[in-house]
Amino acid sequence: MSDVFKRHGAVSLDTPVFELREILAGKYGEDSRLIYDLQDQGGEICSLRYDLTVPFARWLAMNANVKQIKRYQIAKVYRRDQPAIARGRLREFYQCDFDIAGTYDAMIPDAEILRIIVEVFKALQMDITIKINHRMILDGLFAVAGVPDAKIRTISSAVDKLDKSPWTDVKKEMVEEKGLSDEVADRIGEYVRRSGGMREMLETLKSDSVLCANEKVKEGLKDFGLLVSYLEAMDVVDKVSFDLSLARGLDYYTGLIYEVIPQTTNQPTQVGSIAAGGRYDNLVGMFGKKPVPCVGISFGVDRIFTILDARRKKSTSELSREVDVYIMAFGGKDWNGLLLERMAVARQLWDAGIRAEFSAKEKPKPLQQFNASDDVPVGIMLGEEELANNQVRIKVTKGTGDKESVQKDRGRLVSRDQMVEEVKKLLSTIDQNET
Repeated sequence: MSDVFKRHGAVSLDTPVFELREILAGKYGEDSRLIYDLQDQGGEICSLRYDLTVPFARWLAMNANVKQIKRYQIAKVYRRDQPAIARGRLREFYQCDFDIAGTYDAMIPDAEILRIIVEVFKALQMDITIKINHRMILDGLFAVAGVPDAKIRTISSAVDKLDKSPWTDVKKEMVEEKGLSDEVADRIGEYVRRSGGMREMLETLKSDSVLCANEKVKEGLKDFGLLVSYLEAMDVVDKVSFDLSLARGLDYYTGLIYEVIPQTTNQPTQVGSIAAGGRYDNLVGMFGKKPVPCVGISFGVDRIFTILDARRKKSTSELSREVDVYIMAFGGKDWNGLLLERMAVARQLWDAGIRAEFSAKEKPKPLQQFNASDDVPVGIMLGEEELANNQVRIKVTKGTGDKESVQKDRGRLVSRDQMVEEVKKLLSTIDQNET
C-alpha cells in the first residue's frame, strides 16, 4: 500500500493515539457512543482515537503553514464495539489512511483517490467495486422527499443500513424510531434503492425535474459530471457504482463519499466494506481559523487481511502435486511390499531428472496407490514376477478414461534398462497431446 501512496507523492505522517474528548465529540453521528473515554487524571478528559481522520484534521489546523499535503498513515484505532472476528469487526484494529488536503480544482483530488483505491487492490489481486454517492445529492434528495433539516443526519444513518438490512426494516426504523411519515419514507425509498453505472445514473437523475430543482442536487450532479470524465481518463470508471443508498454515517462528510466492496470469489460472506472515505471540507475549520478542503480514504487493514488469509488457506488446500510418475507395487499373500525395489526405481527416475513419487508405506494397499496416482501422468507398476525378469510395467494413468478401466490396465512390459527412456517418450507424447 505504501508503495502506491508514495507513487502519488504522499508522505508518512503520525498522529497521537489519544485526543481531547472535545476534539472527537460530535464528529461521528450515532457512532460517537463507540468512542473509548480515558479516566481523568490531570484535569483534561481524553479519548482513544476513533479513526485517523479527525486527528489529521486537528494536525492541519495546528500547522496552518501547510497549504497542501498528501499524507498516509498506518496505525491502530479503537472502538467500543461488539467484536465479531469473522466479520473483521474488532475493538482495536489497524486502519490505513490516505488523504489529500489543500485547495484544488473541483473533483481532481477525488478522482485521484479513487484511482489510488483501484491501484491498491490491484496490487493485492483483489476484485472490488467502489460504491459512490454525494452528500449534497443525498441531502437534496431528503429535502425533496420531505425530510426536516433536523432529521437529515439521523435518516442518513438509517439509509446507510440498506447494505445489511432489507428496505422494510430500514423504513420501519425511519417511521417508528425517527418519526417520519409513511409517505416521506416511501418517497425516500423510490430514490435510495437506485444504483448503476455513473453515466447511466447521471442521466436518470438529470431527467427528474423535481429532484434537479433542488440546488444541492444540482451542485452534486455538477461535481459528478466532472468526476465521470476524470475517472474515464484514469481508466477506473468501470470499477465504480453510483449507489444512492450509500450515506456514510459520519457527520463530517460534505461531498463525495465512497465504500469499497470486495468481489473476491469465495470471500468470507460476513465481511462488509473493506475501505471507505469521502470529502470533508469543513472538519479542519472546526479546530482552527481557516478551513482546509480535504478528501481521503481509510482502508480496513484487518478486514483486508481476513479476506487475503481465507484466500491463502484456500489456495494452499488446493495445491496440486507436480509429479510425472507414480511408482506402485502389487503382490500376493506373502508379498513384502517391495519398498526397496520402489526406492531403487524412484532413484533411477530422479537421477534422470524425472519427478517421481511412491507410497511411504511398507505394504501400501492397491486402492490407496491407484488413488494417489489419479492426477499423475504415468504409472510404473512393480511385481515380483516382473522384477525377477528385470522388468516393470508402464502405463498412462491420467486422462485415459474412467477409474475402473485405468485400474484394470496392466500396462506395457519394459526392461529396467529401457525404463527411463520409455518414460521420457511417454511424457513427451502426453505433453504434445495436451498442447
